[in-house]
Amino acid sequence: MSAAGFCVFEYLYRDAGNFKAWGALLLKGALTEVQVAEMRSKLEGGEFFIAEQIGIPPLYQELWAYSEGITESDHPSHEFFAVRPAEENDLAMGAPWGTANDLFNAVTKVALWKEHLSPCCEVVCW
Repeated sequence: MSAAGFCVFEYLYRDAGNFKAWGALLLKGALTEVQVAEMRSKLEGGEFFIAEQIGIPPLYQELWAYSEGITESDHPSHEFFAVRPAEENDLAMGAPWGTANDLFNAVTKVALWKEHLSPCCEVVCW
């Protein structure tokens, strides 16, 4: 399989202590700059989203390995980093999460981000 015809969605979770967990999704297809801009326009502040709401794996559990669970530094939001063409080494991620259009549609259909979908909301949401 060649990396041509795939892209990678890169995102991260950064807690209030600035500890970070990085994630990437291999996607079949590509997004145009216009589509990426439209996605950003739907994100809170142009970058924040609730992973659970768009069906992508949340990343905060990686930090919980060090804190033994949710802390007061946790919050529900993940950050968009980039969408880029896939490289050959990205194929090691395994099967694609879905298509680039699947992700585009999931993000652009959101009218309001729902923090309560994240288990981190138990600590910081009121």
